[in-house]
Amino acid sequence: MCNDYGNHIPYSAYVEAFSELKVPFTAPRNLPNLEPREDIWATELAPVIRQAEGGVELAQLRWGFDPGRPKAAPVINFRSDGRRFPTGRCLIPASHFFEFTGSRSPKSKWRFTLSNQEWFCFAGLWRPSSRGAPDAFTILTTAPGPDVASIHDRQVVVLARQDWMAWLELARPESELLAPLAAGSLHVEQVR
Repeated sequence: MCNDYGNHIPYSAYVEAFSELKVPFTAPRNLPNLEPREDIWATELAPVIRQAEGGVELAQLRWGFDPGRPKAAPVINFRSDGRRFPTGRCLIPASHFFEFTGSRSPKSKWRFTLSNQEWFCFAGLWRPSSRGAPDAFTILTTAPGPDVASIHDRQVVVLARQDWMAWLELARPESELLAPLAAGSLHVEQVR
């Protein structure tokens, strides 16, 4: 499943997108470092958008929930199929994501971008972290759409821009929002 994505989104693009949605957007006092990143890996800090008083806020969270048992890997992807998520919803902004194929190293690397937008948001969940670590997030997954199915048997949930606030505000059922993308929604290219 997705364990690598990128974010080339400047702060001004966040402000502009949420202004168009007529949602107040705030960032922490000390604006996080938003330098372009081609690869964001599990356990790294990354920008996340979550509800805040009077609108939404940008926060830097760690990718991966604490594991449920000792020595287990962090939970970086979480199956959404048939589940409800009444709390902790967030948006994870991205410019692209990667999937890998093959059984030998180096594996083939496939880059996915949204066909009609420069950036998008994954549906995610966030929670306060234990042990004094930063708050954490995970990315929700669903069955693959036609653009992903030949490469992977799961797909990260990419939300349409008009659905961002419906996801954050619990305004529509999960079954309507957490679905695979239609054919042609993603541009796919092999990068390795």
